[in-house]
Amino acid sequence: MEKTVFAVDPGTSKCGVALVHRGNDGKLEMLWHDVFPAEEMAYKLHEAYAIAQFQLVIVGGGTNSQPVVHCIRDHMPSMGMLVVDERDTTLEARARYWEQNRRKGWRKLLPATLQTPPEPYDDYVAYILAERVLLGG
Repeated sequence: MEKTVFAVDPGTSKCGVALVHRGNDGKLEMLWHDVFPAEEMAYKLHEAYAIAQFQLVIVGGGTNSQPVVHCIRDHMPSMGMLVVDERDTTLEARARYWEQNRRKGWRKLLPATLQTPPEPYDDYVAYILAERVLLGG
């Protein structure tokens, strides 16, 4: 069954989001992702909805989740929402970042597990949250 979700990794200063679609074949596709200042949540929520009408918002239950939940409720009061456990998502997202962004230069010499990406990767955390819900993992 096809489904599109908007996943949010809320933080105090920035948020990561991912718009994720699960096709009839069960495969996931990240339609859009972004990392932005937390105060832009309302704008980004509507931007994502303009890209693809999602049926569910998934919010990581960690830092700053309550203000994000309230913002989403204020701007999309009838939207379904699920607050989920974020345990181990940062480490998984870091690995996923390096899978999608090849290491260059000196970064090839060190194991990826010992490296922090050179840019925010909160959007990959959001993708992991969506993946856990959509695939039941």
